[in-house]
Amino acid sequence: MDMSDINRNPGSRGRSHPAPSADEVSASERWHELVAEIGAATAAPLTSALERIHTLITSGRIDRTSLRALREEVEQARQAGMLGQQITRFASGRLRQSHERLQLADTLKNVLAHRHRETQARGIVLKPTLKPAEVIVDASLLFSLMNTTLDWALQHARSNIEFKIDIKSWPAHARLCCRFSHRPADQAEDSSEASSTSLESLSWRLLEQTAWTMGLPIDRSDDAGTTTLTLEFPRTASDEIEGVSTMEIDEGFAPSTNSKPLAGSHVLVIASRREVRVQIRDALANMGLIVDFVGSVDEAVEFCRDGLPHAVIIESIQRGERFAQLREEISNEVPDFVFIEIIEEGNAFEMSGFSGSTVAKVGRDVIASSLPSALMFELSKGL
Repeated sequence: MDMSDINRNPGSRGRSHPAPSADEVSASERWHELVAEIGAATAAPLTSALERIHTLITSGRIDRTSLRALREEVEQARQAGMLGQQITRFASGRLRQSHERLQLADTLKNVLAHRHRETQARGIVLKPTLKPAEVIVDASLLFSLMNTTLDWALQHARSNIEFKIDIKSWPAHARLCCRFSHRPADQAEDSSEASSTSLESLSWRLLEQTAWTMGLPIDRSDDAGTTTLTLEFPRTASDEIEGVSTMEIDEGFAPSTNSKPLAGSHVLVIASRREVRVQIRDALANMGLIVDFVGSVDEAVEFCRDGLPHAVIIESIQRGERFAQLREEISNEVPDFVFIEIIEEGNAFEMSGFSGSTVAKVGRDVIASSLPSALMFELSKGL
């Protein structure tokens, strides 16, 4: 017997366990902190929601204000859970990225246009100064990165949010800058440390992890009142791109091969029948989407008043003049907005644009097999 065997831990099955490196300890601490943050962000609103439910059980009544607060608290908890899932997915290292040539400014313009209602409802003014820049990235991850950047900025900005796209002189890398004030100008000076701590939300954690996954250098500077975020794109397209072979770049559109490329996207379902809701819910359950249900077009109008989802799915019996008005209103703001109709009979998927229709169609008989693919195809067209 080798004498070294005596020094092994009996439970190690013959494997050596070297002491963790400083980087491993740091990564472990970071994940411990992240788990604690997700737990706190989930537990706090759920605790408040549970107190409201106990009050409802005791009194048998709930007013409109309390009902709205209850919904917001449940939504906050759901959002925290979704952010945690996305961070874990991006950090897993198992994503397969499909690199494409994309116009950075065009992608950002589309995101800002899509979320115009939301920013307007919050009283936030967006100020974009965007120079043309073509970058080589995964389309779905860029879409996620820009939406998360806006989520984070909206969470903390007190007035305007400035976006700037330019090209560094050397090396010639595209840069995306986001700048905003995170406290009122007339508020007493806070320490920079306190200001930085308040900005470390789950949205920031997701933003940071997405940038790391894409291989983008990220820099954030905070003073007592203003935050500036800079994202750099090392793979900026030019006639000759050093270190990037033509085989690594998908010309034109090529759907990304991520296991859940649209995770975090928001879908609104208009369906009054429970059985249709269940079919749609089950079909989309494994896509990592945020799915909300309303029972009528009037409820959908109210839902969309302060912000648009990324897609609307509607059962055919709900279509009518009121829906046509809503669709026209949304399409005027976001021309490529996704609408999918669940038709009563049929077993086929008809993409938008077919026969001049701007609404995609999925037969009710094939919701489980075709709706996920239909939604992925339609949403990916806008990336």
